[in-house]
Amino acid sequence: MLDINSKIETIYGVGEKAQKELAKISLATVLDILYYFPWRYDDWTDIKPIRSIRINEEAVVFVTIKKIFIQRTMRKRMIIIKAKISDESGEIEAIWFNQPFLERVLTVGSKWYLVGKGAFFNQKKIFSVKAQEKTAQIVPIYHSSGFLKSNFFRRIIKICLGANNQISEYLPDFVMQKFRLIELQSAINFIHQPASNPILQKAKRRLAFDELFIISLSLLLLRQKRNRKKALVAKAPVDKLKIFTENLPFKLTNDQRRSAWQIILDMEKSRPMNRLLQGDVGSGKTIVALLASISVLENSFQVAWLAPTEALARQHFDTINKFTGNKLAIGLLTSSIAKYKDKKISKVELIKNIAQEKVKIIIATHALLANKVIIPKLNLLIVDEQHRFGVKQRSQLIGAKKSSPHFLSMTATPIPRTLSLALYGDLDISIIREKPLGRKKIITELVGENLRSQKYNFIEKQITSGRQAFIICPLIEEPEPSKSLFDLDKKSVVAEYKKIKKKVFSQKKVAMLHGKMKPKEKQKVMQEFKNGKIDILVSTAVVEVGIDIANATIMMVEGADKFGLAQLHQFRGRVGRSDRQSYCFLFSSSANEKTHQRLMAMEQLDDGFKLAEIDLKMRGPGIFSGIKQSGFGNLKMASIFDTMLLTEAKQGAELTLSRGLKNFPILDEKVTEFTQHEHLE
Repeated sequence: MLDINSKIETIYGVGEKAQKELAKISLATVLDILYYFPWRYDDWTDIKPIRSIRINEEAVVFVTIKKIFIQRTMRKRMIIIKAKISDESGEIEAIWFNQPFLERVLTVGSKWYLVGKGAFFNQKKIFSVKAQEKTAQIVPIYHSSGFLKSNFFRRIIKICLGANNQISEYLPDFVMQKFRLIELQSAINFIHQPASNPILQKAKRRLAFDELFIISLSLLLLRQKRNRKKALVAKAPVDKLKIFTENLPFKLTNDQRRSAWQIILDMEKSRPMNRLLQGDVGSGKTIVALLASISVLENSFQVAWLAPTEALARQHFDTINKFTGNKLAIGLLTSSIAKYKDKKISKVELIKNIAQEKVKIIIATHALLANKVIIPKLNLLIVDEQHRFGVKQRSQLIGAKKSSPHFLSMTATPIPRTLSLALYGDLDISIIREKPLGRKKIITELVGENLRSQKYNFIEKQITSGRQAFIICPLIEEPEPSKSLFDLDKKSVVAEYKKIKKKVFSQKKVAMLHGKMKPKEKQKVMQEFKNGKIDILVSTAVVEVGIDIANATIMMVEGADKFGLAQLHQFRGRVGRSDRQSYCFLFSSSANEKTHQRLMAMEQLDDGFKLAEIDLKMRGPGIFSGIKQSGFGNLKMASIFDTMLLTEAKQGAELTLSRGLKNFPILDEKVTEFTQHEHLE
């Protein structure tokens, strides 16, 4: 007899080949099989009359077969089965293409449920049949895996459902009652064998709630755990901060002031701060993080600032030195360079200076972790551009200290509020929406191929007047002929660079940049572009994050339809960094109406948060990095869009936690198992 922990090889009909195929999709036990949910359903219960059949519209009809005709093509390579079918509303000819086995199945006078579409065949309206059933039911459709098709999964799941009564209910009774949820065993049974649509919806809701509930509970536990930790208090040096901000060459926006103050006040507490600083492109997050750093330095502590790329680390280093007049004891550590203040030194010497507390702010890439740097008085860890480090890496920086440093994560990817609360439920959030004063709105145009020459002429004039331009391409090299047809219309950096350099802007200084180049090559190109030695930079998406070229006024994106709105907004944010008018030209060959609407939003909006909302609705949450490591990348049934269920799941988690998780041992075990598999920290 099967139980939920039985191995798949004990299931009747699962041979050695099937076992290997199931292992590829991580199905090892009966319980795994029961949690392999359908991805869609064919509803045979929604029956239409024959007279309502429309061309190219799918319909289910319940009919009687009146006559059957078998037709073989000239070379007998294909069999066409034709049947006159009827119901109370009328009759029509049904056609099955190349399904010879149906000769033995279909008989005159038999009744069938048929699903298909209206079509024209030999200038005559017919019903093209996709499938047939003897009974009306809602049929679950499962994702195929190799040679294992949906029918295989339906068959073995039917067997496995015999062990369904062994699955333990883990939701507390009060949660199930408050949110009107059916029992878990019923939900699993009905998700695979729905008796009706209302019952199916109840099953979906229960299983979706469970996913969001477990994640919400895990994030709340993580917050509790962090709140129990101790941090060294950093008192706000109000007078020093006031003097510093008054001497800046620009005025802080209200959002910058509010965010900086939220962070600084957080660090006055004896528990470690865990905060996400979310800011639109070019909104000025760096200065906010610098104010937080100064607050920590004035309390005789150290700051570590991690950037995802060497270019961004160097940029932060230069920016901080510029704002502080080279007065801070700041170090730069990447895989290729070590600097202290404005001087190059050896990595060994820099690491020694950090350990001796001579270096107060350390700007670094992953090299900081690779070199096992000891930061004795680390009290603020800043992680830039949404690179959330795992608990092991943070522990590596913290060492054996009794106290934890304050943690600030920064991102320039605006994330809708609902998704932010889901992804970063364990973090407090500060948001910068306002742009610095004096910045002009970037003029954005969706450009047709017929206007390409006109835009090239415009770019020529901009460069002649001393400005610079980016040209972004989706690929590094030309796609091979064997690649998907969808790749063949994507422009490559290598081909575009050759064309631009030789044919379009032969008199200008053109360079290319892509991810396969060596770090030193990339750094050299970016530095030359920043110094004005390059007029046009042809690049892949590697320029997306944080690079600040004040003199660049043109952003031209080839194959714009291949990028999400959030990414296009990041590209656009590489220009418009001064008081000069900047432009963004989006080229797309797509004829898809939805794609066109999405790109039109780029023309009309410059608010990254609004664009992110549109992208989330049209393309789903997978466009936002960080989802996978937050547990939300593995949702089987729930949707991030279901804000009501997300809110209810969070409420349920809070109520459960208030009553003590240890009082619900099965749930406690479930949450522990989840947190071991998902790296929420």
